[in-house]
Amino acid sequence: MAFAGFMDQFPALDFPIPQSVVTTRAIASDAGLVVFFTFHEDFELPAHVHKGQWGSVISGQIELTIDGKTATYGPGDDYDIPSGTSHSVKVTAGTRAVDVFEESDRYGLKA
Repeated sequence: MAFAGFMDQFPALDFPIPQSVVTTRAIASDAGLVVFFTFHEDFELPAHVHKGQWGSVISGQIELTIDGKTATYGPGDDYDIPSGTSHSVKVTAGTRAVDVFEESDRYGLKA
């Protein structure tokens, strides 16, 4: 099942991953950034660090390595990445997830 149709009106992230790989829709405020991800292909992001991030898997599977510990998350599972913690991610095609970033400007939004 896809996200609700009205969410297509939300802006996409302005970042260097093609929409053929992942579709994004986002809501931003001064307090943070909420991103709805739909992955169309398998995707890997190497280890990196930023402020806090919380997420929930809607469908599919995400493998996160947080501070050296690897865990796999599926539908209904939540994850919390504390600010300043090194983490990497592997996502399978077909995965949908919602992530909330502490940094409101973590990613820009397309106009």
